[in-house]
Amino acid sequence: MPGNTRKVNRGPAASADNRRAILAAARKVFTERGYHAPLSAVAKEAGVGQGVLYRHFPTRLELAFAVFDEDWTDYEAISASPDPGAFARLWSRIIDKTIDEAAFVEMVVDARRQAVGYDGAERMRVLLGPPLARAQDAGLADPALTVDDVMLAQRMVFGIVVTSIDTAGLRDEVSRALAVAGLLPPA
Repeated sequence: MPGNTRKVNRGPAASADNRRAILAAARKVFTERGYHAPLSAVAKEAGVGQGVLYRHFPTRLELAFAVFDEDWTDYEAISASPDPGAFARLWSRIIDKTIDEAAFVEMVVDARRQAVGYDGAERMRVLLGPPLARAQDAGLADPALTVDDVMLAQRMVFGIVVTSIDTAGLRDEVSRALAVAGLLPPA
């Protein structure tokens, strides 16, 4: 007699595994299909029902915040480095994430519209300010460059990403635009 192949409902014991699976699936789906991809696609990719997804993350925005929280952790670690080269590393990481995961920027735009008191722009200013100052003091960045200039350049990169017709040449387009703006990340 064949064994029972039916999955056993592990209930609350599966909660942490389900959460991890949902976050990994959301990152993949958002990266491939954008921030507004159907949440049913996230649940399917994670191997969970939509009810499980919504128990963990009642809104798209809460899911997106959780997915991209590890990006913020990475940015904060780079920003905290006393090395004058930290700004170049942070800027490169932000540009790479903008190109590879434009959904992050879409989430920020939605958060500004929906989340009362969302502080993403201020949080980014706090992250960029100290390493930019250290880079400027070391002669590694233009002394006239401001955090607002950097944030504007990042928005420009996002515009290039979402309007690009030829994604194969996307990194070249971004590099050309950043060179024009004087904010080309190091190779």
